[in-house]
Amino acid sequence: MSSIHHLVTPLSKEDIRKLRAGDLVRISGTIYAARDAAHKRMTEALARGESLPFDIAGQLIYYVGPTPAKPGKPIGSAGPTTSGRMDAYTPRLLELGLAGMIGKGNRSASVMDAIRNNVCVYFAATGGAGALLSRCIKSYTVLAWPELGPEALAAMEVEDFPATVVADCYGTDLYEEGKKPYQHI
Repeated sequence: MSSIHHLVTPLSKEDIRKLRAGDLVRISGTIYAARDAAHKRMTEALARGESLPFDIAGQLIYYVGPTPAKPGKPIGSAGPTTSGRMDAYTPRLLELGLAGMIGKGNRSASVMDAIRNNVCVYFAATGGAGALLSRCIKSYTVLAWPELGPEALAAMEVEDFPATVVADCYGTDLYEEGKKPYQHI
C-alpha cells in the first residue's frame, strides 16, 4: 500500500529515505524548471569551473517547458517532458546534491545507479495534465539563459504539486515493477 507524503523543498536525505516507489507526494516550495538545453548549459558551466545559477543542494528539477502564461497567470500549461533526454547530465547533478527530478518515462541504468548511490528520488508527473499541473505553480521566475525561452532555467514556487515516486533510493523502479505481473504471458 502506497503512502501520501507532503514534502517541502529543499529535501533532506531523511525525507528521501521515507519515500518508496509507488508513494504519492504533494510538493510545496521551490522547484526548478529545466530541460535539455538548460541541462547542457549547466554541464558546460560546471566544466568551466563555474557555479550553477542556483544552490542545487536538496533541490528538485522539473523537466518542463511550459507554454506562455495567459493574462494574470504565472505560467501556461506545464506538463512533464520525457526524462530520458536528460540522462546524460543527471548523474553529475545528483553527485552535486540534487535531491531528485520530476518528469515522465524510464531512466537509464546510470541514472538509476546514481539515484541509489546518492540517496535521491525520481518522481513522475502525469503526462497530458499540464493545464491542471499549472494550477499548482504560483510563480515562475527565469534565473538563467532567457534566450532559451521555455527551456530556460527557472524557479517555480509550487503548492501541493502532485507526483508519484517512480524510483526510490533503494533501487526500486516502478516502471520495471509494473511489468512483472505480465512477464509470464
